[in-house]
Amino acid sequence: MAASDLPDELWARILELGAASAALGFRDLCCLAIASRRLRRLSLHPSLWSSLLSRDFPSQSQSQSQPSSSSQQLQLDPKSLYKTKFERHKLRMAEARRRAVYEAEGRLLACRKRLTELEGSIRAEGDRMKAAAQELDNLERVRRASVALNVWQPQVVRGRQKQLVQQCTVPVDSRLSDLRMELKVCKQQIATYKNVYNKEKLKLNEFEEALRRAKYHPLQNSSHTSSTVNEPQAKRKRLK
Repeated sequence: MAASDLPDELWARILELGAASAALGFRDLCCLAIASRRLRRLSLHPSLWSSLLSRDFPSQSQSQSQPSSSSQQLQLDPKSLYKTKFERHKLRMAEARRRAVYEAEGRLLACRKRLTELEGSIRAEGDRMKAAAQELDNLERVRRASVALNVWQPQVVRGRQKQLVQQCTVPVDSRLSDLRMELKVCKQQIATYKNVYNKEKLKLNEFEEALRRAKYHPLQNSSHTSSTVNEPQAKRKRLK
């Protein structure tokens, strides 16, 4: 027996069972409505859309059944009411998606700012370590020159070493100890900054991926891809 031979009562029962379960959704009903005049008439039955309304918007349908419901909702048929609630749901979902994108962008900007600050701190500690190393090298030369003054040397060499020692105005031994400690602290600080920097880089990759997921929209992306693919064909048609 063909599907067209089924009576309307049986078709209505099939649609009711599908609407009561998850087998039939609003998109399916809309597709059935354009299949034939008979299916369009059956798919517009209020009981079907009432079942979809209570299934897809349970909290709102319960509030509708209470006496405090607005008269405007009571005047609408179930399909129109479903359409109204669906459009509102779409707006809420779009707003939630925009909020998710803004939050992901905020986390991404904060992470990039943190990385920039860490890069500046690493450079500052590196410059400080270079200056300490240069001063340590100079003081080592002064210390060697002061030790060499106690040993016989040619007058020219001795004069240069004596001049080098006289130009130093700080206690060499204590300053050497301070500089060695400063170099050690700088190395430890740079290692700490680099460790934090690597962790922030991992967070940056995670935030970038989260932003891509938040911005992804299958319909928009597919339409953009299809338009890009079909663009050369459209140009060829115009040229012909």
